[in-house]
Amino acid sequence: MITITTTEGLQAFCDRAKAHPYVTVDTEFLRERTYYSKLCLVQLAVTGDAEEDAVLVDPLAKGLDLAPLYDLFRDESVVKVFHAARQDLEIFYIQGGVIPTPLFDTQVAAMVCGFGEQVGYETLVRKIAKESLDKTSRFTDWSRRPLTSAQEVYALADVTHLRVIYEFLRDEIKRTGREKWVAEELEILMSPETYVVEPEEAWKRVKTRTNSGKFLAAVKELSAFREQYAQSRDIPRNRVYKDDAMLELASTKPKTPQDLSRSRLLLREARKGEIADGILQAIEKAAHYTAAEMPKLDVSKDKLQVNPALADMLRVLLKAKSDRFNVAAKMIASASDLDQIAAGKRDLPVFKGWRAEVFGDDALRLCNGEIGLAVKGQRVDVIAL
Repeated sequence: MITITTTEGLQAFCDRAKAHPYVTVDTEFLRERTYYSKLCLVQLAVTGDAEEDAVLVDPLAKGLDLAPLYDLFRDESVVKVFHAARQDLEIFYIQGGVIPTPLFDTQVAAMVCGFGEQVGYETLVRKIAKESLDKTSRFTDWSRRPLTSAQEVYALADVTHLRVIYEFLRDEIKRTGREKWVAEELEILMSPETYVVEPEEAWKRVKTRTNSGKFLAAVKELSAFREQYAQSRDIPRNRVYKDDAMLELASTKPKTPQDLSRSRLLLREARKGEIADGILQAIEKAAHYTAAEMPKLDVSKDKLQVNPALADMLRVLLKAKSDRFNVAAKMIASASDLDQIAAGKRDLPVFKGWRAEVFGDDALRLCNGEIGLAVKGQRVDVIAL
């Protein structure tokens, strides 16, 4: 088993990889104590059975530069294959400013090929590669050195079995003519905006049903400060203050350090120093919002007038289409999507791209009374009216 610890060694492997049609990639990282993921290991494999065809790369090795890997990621003649790529891609984009292209995500491809929703790597190894995985090293500390032999075996298996899985899914997608489906699903993963958290937008992730403009203004400013502080110091946002403490602050609107000291939920270290100053400044800034600047929650879904009978028929249609095309139903449309369609909304992803072809176009016809549903044995058929 080869572990690369030098830039020269990584360059040599990446140069060889450029002669192959694809390279499988995985990472091991830690994020419990940092804002950004700490990359601890990169696993790479190309076609072949030789020892040098599957390697571990130690990004923690002194002096190792990942530039050759990033150069490989930019080489459009080599497909970069991941499973459930989002977190891996975030690491590479944040650290190296690169998104591997062309990209193939076996989790996305497996859902398109009928393996179910959010199918796990272990399931694909068992069903496609006909192998089993030893998961005992899954939750170990990947930052500690030296790695154990069990860790190395586990890590390498994440890219060696991936070769078999990729080739099977690639061929199946080509056979069924669903390349466009996969390409559409990968657009979000390929977008840099997916991996950038703007502090000014962070408040939208905070769960609250309070629609008071003044309350939401405080939440927005407190969220923005927390995000900026966590990013600048590379610490988890909850180490600054948790959501429940932030909602308390947005409600009580403290104006002095003495007010902060009376908080029930704020961490002790957040009641003084820079964090305390940031909280008070955020509350002060929110207090000066004009009526036009007040943020508002999107409550449009709560006010939908859903036709329950139509929603039930759409669910039957979705199940029929899912079975016919052998693709996970939730990948086509969510329960919320169906309710919105039944309430008259039409600006939805389900009416675009491959989803429209598979389900959206017929969903519109059903809503317009142009088609009906008929049961034939175990099958539900669409009939013209």
